[in-house]
Amino acid sequence: MPLTPLNQHACFGGTVGYYSHPSSTCNCDMRFAVFVPPQAQAGPVPVLFYLSGLTCTEDNFTSKAGAQRYAAEHGLMLVAPDTSPRGEGIPDEADAWDFGTGAGFYVDATVAPWSAHYNMYSYVVSELPELIAAEFAVRRDRMGIFGHSMGGHGALVCGLRNPELFKSISAFAPIAAPSQCPWGQKAFSGYLGADSNSWRAYDASELVKEHAQKNRTILIDQGTADTFLNQNQLLPEVFEAACKEAGQPLILRMQPGYDHSYFFISSFMADHLRHHADVLTKG
Repeated sequence: MPLTPLNQHACFGGTVGYYSHPSSTCNCDMRFAVFVPPQAQAGPVPVLFYLSGLTCTEDNFTSKAGAQRYAAEHGLMLVAPDTSPRGEGIPDEADAWDFGTGAGFYVDATVAPWSAHYNMYSYVVSELPELIAAEFAVRRDRMGIFGHSMGGHGALVCGLRNPELFKSISAFAPIAAPSQCPWGQKAFSGYLGADSNSWRAYDASELVKEHAQKNRTILIDQGTADTFLNQNQLLPEVFEAACKEAGQPLILRMQPGYDHSYFFISSFMADHLRHHADVLTKG
């Protein structure tokens, strides 16, 4: 599978690289960024996948989150894919920032024309991990996943549905009950159709009822000054209640005064990298 390097930067003793490749899952070229920690020079390292939010690319997390310092300390590789297919001939929704390009919602679309390219769930849980394992020095048995907002939703869904692949999960301000909020309802009806029963496979608050991982703790940070929290787009309390019912260990931290931005994310990045390192680098 051809992998095209776009650019590379030295960073905390390792490297940040940007790449593109032809994706058979999304039927277009896809892009991602990788931080390779210095420990990879000595052998394979654990890898942590980060899923970004609405309107983002692979660069938002890579350039704004400040994660590389902590990843270098713990010996974790970081992989940040783009948030949707892009390019000539790829469906877009020019009038909507929360649907179409930059808003793949980490689902496998079943409604045309989106179904031809918008298969971000399969890309994240299958094609991308296989590509990373083939091209970089990683421990295939030590993978974790986290994300922000739409990407927090994606991390919860991908992690809950694939515990054999992703051994650790965390999220910043995730869209935690998408079937019950305007963002999720718009995306799911557009990508998956009007039958809300099909939405359950991509709703963490529904999935945890059947896919609770009772030996693994999920970490979520949520800012109390987050505009989208107050607009009932995120609904962490719904996920919290579902976890309690299912017996899923959850640490939900409501952070006073923090909003939805990368100022918030970077403030608690060290805790999230430690959360994953405690699982992925021990033993």
